[in-house]
Amino acid sequence: MEAGMEEAKAPRLKRELGFRDLTLFYIVSLLTVRWIASAAASGPSSIAVWLLALFAFFVPLTASVLELSSRYPQAGGLYIWTQHAYGDFAGFMSGWTYWMSNLAYFPAILYFAAGSLLYAAGERGKSLENASAYYMAFAVGMLALITLLNMLGVKQGKWLNNAGAIGSSLPVLILITLSVLFWRQHGSATRFTLAAMTPHLSVKNAVFWSTIFYAFAGAECASCMGDEIKDSRRTLPRALLFAGVVVTLGYMLGTVAMLVVMPSDQISGLGGFMTVMAEMCRGLGVSWLTPPVAIMVTVASLGAAGAYLSATARIPFVAGIDNYLPAAFSRIHPRWKTPYVSVLVYGLTGMIFAFLGQAATSVKGAYDVLVSMSVISYFIPYVFLFASTLRLQRVPAGPEVIRLPGGGAMATALALIGLASTVGTIVLSTIPADDEPNKPLAVFKTVGMTAILIAAGVATYALGKRRQRRVMLETNRETIV
Repeated sequence: MEAGMEEAKAPRLKRELGFRDLTLFYIVSLLTVRWIASAAASGPSSIAVWLLALFAFFVPLTASVLELSSRYPQAGGLYIWTQHAYGDFAGFMSGWTYWMSNLAYFPAILYFAAGSLLYAAGERGKSLENASAYYMAFAVGMLALITLLNMLGVKQGKWLNNAGAIGSSLPVLILITLSVLFWRQHGSATRFTLAAMTPHLSVKNAVFWSTIFYAFAGAECASCMGDEIKDSRRTLPRALLFAGVVVTLGYMLGTVAMLVVMPSDQISGLGGFMTVMAEMCRGLGVSWLTPPVAIMVTVASLGAAGAYLSATARIPFVAGIDNYLPAAFSRIHPRWKTPYVSVLVYGLTGMIFAFLGQAATSVKGAYDVLVSMSVISYFIPYVFLFASTLRLQRVPAGPEVIRLPGGGAMATALALIGLASTVGTIVLSTIPADDEPNKPLAVFKTVGMTAILIAAGVATYALGKRRQRRVMLETNRETIV
């Protein structure tokens, strides 16, 4: 099919995202307080791990996204980039794994939101801390709301994203500010010595490192909505770089602040942020601040889920245009100007995963499995992303292509570093947490479910190729007639 015909047939999306919206989108999709708690639970050495993740993954990722998004700024992001670099099959599989990985991400972030919201209820909320039904009901209900908002339009859905960005950054700012006051009154609960801040290589620490690398993932997300960004070649890099500075400072200073208030062995990844916040507020005599912060953290998690749903749903939309998925996925609502079928199917599938994540395990066990599963399937597309950066160095870069100083040589070096970090993260994420009661089951669910997702993608692509050939034959027959 000719490129001109494809462009003419392609439905039009409405450009609604400006610099402010895109900056807040990046903040809500990158800055998550649960990763601050996970880092603090590992002790002062996590500061060095943040730096490692920053330079070994986030900087290479940002550089690659800036170049690839400036080369190909249209909707689809990673799907389009890989398609240009390695062809249709690689493009589809990168998009499929990215799309499917967030099905595990949604219940994981929403379980965290549900746990944080309990702090707003005070003592009454403690009775639900280990109630699986509450977590499932919350995740399904919130996904339904998020799906509806994103079906109604980017203009409606972006306000949840914007509120989530404020809900993620403001609690971190409050944490950092109050920790200074706490340190002056009570001293630090953690000694920040050189020995304590030096990472020690072990299986447990290596698994934690993969989680910290995962925290910096998401810089590519907004590019999936390229056709809905105003002046994307100019807006996207400015928003990403500004948000990247905010997120990096938030993660590192937030981790230090938590360790000032509470020793690492008393902090958990699931509810650690609010535990520290509540303890600090009690110590400073401002316990009234705990419920509002809990609500903000909950809104932040909802905003993050909304951001990923709205962006990632554009991948099956583009795959529908290419006929790799049924044509219904490419439909745009005549009034809302959104790929409503793609968004609806994605939201409904996420609700099913909210139930599957609780099967035969505890709340925390489900949370850990979902996170591990997200890391494996989510990082597979990054293999494609960095490999695409390497391959596309063969294509001459025009004046519109954004690169760091050093040009192609720097882009190649950073892509190789990012690729190595990604592969290492995938391997480490298969190892279950120490406190997982059923380690074989956790490994089976993590690796097995990921394998099933990949196999389903291969089968879907094969069916899509048959559909694509059928559509081309029908088009040719109509042309002849």
